[in-house]
Amino acid sequence: MPLQSLTQAYLSVKVFKKLFLILIYCRIFAMLKLNMAPFLLNHIALSVKNVDASIEFYQKVFQFEEIENTASNSKTRWLSLGEGRQLHLIPRPNLEVITNKAVHFALSTSNLEEFVKHLVHLEIEYSDWTNTIKKDYVRKDGVEQFYFQDLDGYWIEVNNAIQ
Repeated sequence: MPLQSLTQAYLSVKVFKKLFLILIYCRIFAMLKLNMAPFLLNHIALSVKNVDASIEFYQKVFQFEEIENTASNSKTRWLSLGEGRQLHLIPRPNLEVITNKAVHFALSTSNLEEFVKHLVHLEIEYSDWTNTIKKDYVRKDGVEQFYFQDLDGYWIEVNNAIQ
């Protein structure tokens, strides 16, 4: 067999092996993907300087109910966000939060106007994405949203994206 034919045969086998491996990887990935259960949000955990003050803030602003910390006997306190979701507030007295608006969590309500009135009553300043004070923003999909910060400086988005 001439050298050129051997080279072509060798390259064909090499290409075949690579294609075969790619097909096997794709098949394994497809099997894993098909068998993977969906993920749901369980909780948000925030480190806070003063747990008691933070509990009071979140209860006053959102009327979240405090629930039992079933994970430990620590001073971490939990609030219910509803539907089995929780907010965990972890005491860190020497905390210095350095963050920006792009790092936030979002909560939705069907009555944004009433919630804005509630924030005004509590004298909590809110703004749109570009920091225009007392202004909400309407996204491309029609959802209204605005942002404010908690006692430790964490950003919170509130929107009307209720389905």
